[in-house]
This record gives sequence, structure tokens and C-alpha cells, in this order.
Amino acid sequence: MEGLDAFSSSLRFFIQLTDVKTGLLLQYLTVVTLSILVYKLGFAKKLPLLKSFIIYVCLIMGCYILFLFSYKLPVVEGLVVAAIILIIYKIRLHQQKKQDAMEINGRGK
Repeated sequence: MEGLDAFSSSLRFFIQLTDVKTGLLLQYLTVVTLSILVYKLGFAKKLPLLKSFIIYVCLIMGCYILFLFSYKLPVVEGLVVAAIILIIYKIRLHQQKKQDAMEINGRGK
């Protein structure tokens, strides 16, 4: 397919993998999935079911803007980097809490 150089690498990949319509759908679903992952890893708090539903509906609608930006900009790649950083942060936070708990238990004896 010629003329795809103007698109972002992830969108180019999805279009080359399938056809244009399916590629755009896959790009949107990728943006939504990664946005939800980044939200859950970095910002989500325990909320009642209805509030969570409203948050996710707004997030899915807002991802349309990110989808439009992803035509030319590396939005998917940025979301992947953000998710990796947040995963590393969560792992280190968990390890630190575990280590602190062990130190407290060790001192209490």
C-alpha cells in the first residue's frame, strides 16, 4: 500500500495487517485498551459501580480525540511507554511495601 508514510507507525501496521476500515477499528480499540490500562495503573480509585461506569464511558468517548491524534502522532507508542512506566512503579511500590512490612515485623520481635 502506497501513501501510508504520512500515518503513524501503529496505524500503518494495522492498515497493512488488514484493510483500512479494520485497521482504524483496531487502532481505536488499541487506544481505548491502553488508556484504560494506564488509568487503572495510575489513577483509578475504588468507586461505586455507577461512578466507575460513568468514568469508563467518558474515557472511551475521550479516546476518540486520542484516536484522531493517532493518525499522525505516536499516541499508541506513548501509551505503551506510560503503561510500562506505571507497571514498573507498581512493582517497585509493592516490593517496597513488602520490605517495610518485613522490617516492622522484624523489629517487633
